[in-house]
Amino acid sequence: MSKTTLESDQRAVLEVENLQKYFTSGGRIDRIFGEQKTIQAVEDVSFHLGKNETLALIGESGCGKSTVAKTLIGIHEPTEGEIRFKGELMTPEKVRTSPIQLIFQDASESLNQKKTVGSILATPLKLNGNNNTNERINELLTKVGLDPSVKNRHPGTFSGGQKQRIAIARALASDPELLIADEPVSGLDVSVQAKIINLLDKLTSEMGVSLLVISHNLGVVRTISDRVHIMYMGEIVEKGDTEDVFERPAHPYTRALLSSIHVPDPSIQMERVELPGELPDPSDPPEGCRFSTRCPQYIGSVCDEVNPELTESSSNSEWPIQGNDHCSACHKHDE
Repeated sequence: MSKTTLESDQRAVLEVENLQKYFTSGGRIDRIFGEQKTIQAVEDVSFHLGKNETLALIGESGCGKSTVAKTLIGIHEPTEGEIRFKGELMTPEKVRTSPIQLIFQDASESLNQKKTVGSILATPLKLNGNNNTNERINELLTKVGLDPSVKNRHPGTFSGGQKQRIAIARALASDPELLIADEPVSGLDVSVQAKIINLLDKLTSEMGVSLLVISHNLGVVRTISDRVHIMYMGEIVEKGDTEDVFERPAHPYTRALLSSIHVPDPSIQMERVELPGELPDPSDPPEGCRFSTRCPQYIGSVCDEVNPELTESSSNSEWPIQGNDHCSACHKHDE
């Protein structure tokens, strides 16, 4: 699927340039004894998102994708880099008041259990100057597939899927131009996952809202996204149109991720790519390619010493489809 094709960055709703986010581990005692460590959660990440487009950030837990989301909405301040919304540079103050809303991973934790659904939805409506809150609450609940009568109930009386619908309704209450969904179906039953994903796809299409999906669920990503960016240890290692990346993965990490997808047809034998070792310490990442310690295509000193840049293939006519911005950060991607 492709709702839209971004012809130039001038049409971008969101532009992220060279984003970095570092954290410092340890407390006061560690600082006194010089034992604090700098954790490189996000390192030089750049991407753009067009109007009514869905982009997915994919990767293992700890790869930095959720940190990107939280930095975009002002929970974290960037260490370096720029965030632009519709061409305007976003300062911390502007980020917090921008038309960007985050749908949190755990709806149960993000919803105030002591308030009714109606009061939860009324808060952002009133902040936006909407005085006709009751009518708008009914509209929002209907839009996400819930009966308006549930507004008098508390979140604890709903199932996980229903709570996520309430969380989506709350995000829509601010009339956002960009939604960020951080693992929106994590922990839900498979049948419920499909309904929530279809709901997000329907809402973004109907409302013209851009969507950034943060996920490790490759099935979800393939269903809903126009483009995907693969992250490993804070960096983007492959990017491109969703179908291009899924059909012609170029980076060995992407191939390993895709090999883990469950195929329901028993006649199709998928070769699982097992990655050796563990993720490196983010406070002491490899000097060269960050994937070099686990890479099945490791070729020696160049991998240890040089971190490859995202580059289009120049020799392989099968990959990428030229003009689709399909790039990989690997020393062997031309092969």
